[in-house]
Amino acid sequence: MSKISYFFKRLAKIDTQRFKKTFAKLRQITGKNPVSLALDLAVCGIRYNAGYMDYMIARMDRLNHAQRKTVITRGISNEIVRRMNDKAYWHFFDDKCQFNERFERWVQRAWIKSDASLSVDRLADFTKGKGPLFIKPLEGSSGVGVERVEPKDFEDIAAFYVRLRGKGDCIVEETVVQHPDMAALYPGSVNTVRIATMLGDKGQGIVYAFVRIGNGRVMDNVDAGGMAARVDLDTGVINSVAADKEGNEYARHPLTDAPITGFKLPHFEEAKQMCLEAMNVVTQVRFVAWDVALTPEGPRFIEGNSFPSHAVPQFAAHYPDGIGILPEFERFLSF
Repeated sequence: MSKISYFFKRLAKIDTQRFKKTFAKLRQITGKNPVSLALDLAVCGIRYNAGYMDYMIARMDRLNHAQRKTVITRGISNEIVRRMNDKAYWHFFDDKCQFNERFERWVQRAWIKSDASLSVDRLADFTKGKGPLFIKPLEGSSGVGVERVEPKDFEDIAAFYVRLRGKGDCIVEETVVQHPDMAALYPGSVNTVRIATMLGDKGQGIVYAFVRIGNGRVMDNVDAGGMAARVDLDTGVINSVAADKEGNEYARHPLTDAPITGFKLPHFEEAKQMCLEAMNVVTQVRFVAWDVALTPEGPRFIEGNSFPSHAVPQFAAHYPDGIGILPEFERFLSF
């Protein structure tokens, strides 16, 4: 698909209310008048396949052409996934139960599928003696539909069963206990590291790593108000400030005051090796972003993403020189 065709295809599907809200915010943060901003958005949309959220997240208003062409935009991200990942095999990642089965050796936590075959007795056996549990839709992203339940919520197992089945088919998992160092950043969520691997035509390996940290909620997703910071692949040390989707930057966590920049992730080398091994399990899906929990015993998979978000790796705060993350992809993939 040509860049112009892609631009008009996206334009036809635009969420007008969200666009108006984002446009107003862009006017405020860029200082551009409406005509100038609209023209620049159109230029970036056609020339770089950038959506209006790409423009805001990467602060493309501050970038010149040489910098803009290093940004991984929605159009570029979509094309990478189209080329790299055979959709017939996405289900191994998109279905959380199938993922847990396929990558069982690296998941290592108790879980149960809630569907029509689940009985009250099986659910009672599963919940017996367990602490907090997470209920998740079988498919989905960005933490949508995820709920944490406490032991008191399933004391009345019959009522809990009715409540659970009312959600439709889903998965129930025991809560991962994170490493104390990770909890020190923010204890209210399991703070994961997202490690992206690629089986490319120019090379194979890890493209990037970002740590995701919660901020007032039980999830670390940036779409749920969390923040992300870049991790040095050689040292496992956070080498940037953290940033959220609103563009706020944090050198220290706003709730715990824990230092973020310079923090060294525990078990990072083991986490890398786990992802490098796992990327060869379903080789028809060659670009995967793995969400890894770092526990006292080592790294554990939370999930794998067959259509990784391009937003987190492209927050402007992570690239003070304006050079985006696309060159990292070019080490593995021909464009």
